[in-house]
This record gives sequence, structure tokens and C-alpha cells, in this order.
Amino acid sequence: MRKAIIADDDEAVREVIGAMISDYFTVIYTSNGKEAVEIYRMLKPDLVLMDILMPEVDGIQATKEIKKMDPDAKIIAITAYASSKGNEILSAGALDVIEKPISKSRLIEKIKKYVTI
Repeated sequence: MRKAIIADDDEAVREVIGAMISDYFTVIYTSNGKEAVEIYRMLKPDLVLMDILMPEVDGIQATKEIKKMDPDAKIIAITAYASSKGNEILSAGALDVIEKPISKSRLIEKIKKYVTI
């Protein structure tokens, strides 16, 4: 089964998103960008769902580090700050931005644009 990292500092958000994609991916959870980069380095997952505002290392910096390591990394930003930070994370290398709150149908539709599931 494909692997996906969900990086979000809100545990409830991680769990909801994980439930939405668990039919398609083995899900690995992390609460900050630093861990997301470390886990990506070890597991090379098929997808990263990245929050932007997180402790230690934010999603923008984590996206830059992952893309430096793997230019083909599939990263989709999930954020409540799409209007103010969306362009910044796209410039860092994210493929797309989904604004919170998020619906399962919209999330799966976005993922299918970039990953075969």
C-alpha cells in the first residue's frame, strides 16, 4: 500500500485527514515540519499532506528541505491560511494548496491529480 505523511500540529486534524485517506494509504503522522523531513528521508512516502503553521520547522521550510532531497516529492499543503501563505508554499515546491476546513471528496480529488490511488 502507498504511504502518506500527514504533518499537522493539531492532533484532531491529523486524525480526521488520516481517516479520509486510510483506504488508499498507510498513514504516518507527525506534528511538526522537522519530523516530517526526517520521516520523509527514511520512508520516501508517495504523498505528504503538509500544514503550514507548525512548531519547530514550519511547512514552508519543511517543503523546501524535502524538495531539495527529492525534487519529485508529492506535497500538498493543507492550511487555514491559503490566502496569505498559499503562494509561499507553492513557491517552496508544494503541488497544490487545500484550504481548511476540508471535505473528503475534495481531498481525494486533489490527491488523484498527483498520485495514482
